Amino acid sequence: MRALSKLVDVLLVVGAKNSSNSTRLQEIGAEANIPAFLIADASELDRGVLREAGIIGLTAGASAPEILVEGVVEALRSLGPLELTILPGVAEDIEFNLPAELNG
Repeated sequence: MRALSKLVDVLLVVGAKNSSNSTRLQEIGAEANIPAFLIADASELDRGVLREAGIIGLTAGASAPEILVEGVVEALRSLGPLELTILPGVAEDIEFNLPAELNG
């Protein structure tokens, strides 16, 4: 998130207002001194702010459905030409085993 914040003019975080994960992502963007917005879906986009941005960063909270993120991408496309770049994320290889009583 910190790396993304260094590359963009505006940050959009798709997620619920009551999600601590999504809220933290928005806070990290704000700490980087860029406008950072937590939005539930594409209907909450501030088109005025976005039209003035050169590069828009988009991320989502852990529980945000992919369809909501895709909706934001489509709304951004409606504002004009869009070049979409996906940054490599951190590879995660953590495995959680079921408790023995559930592994039955």
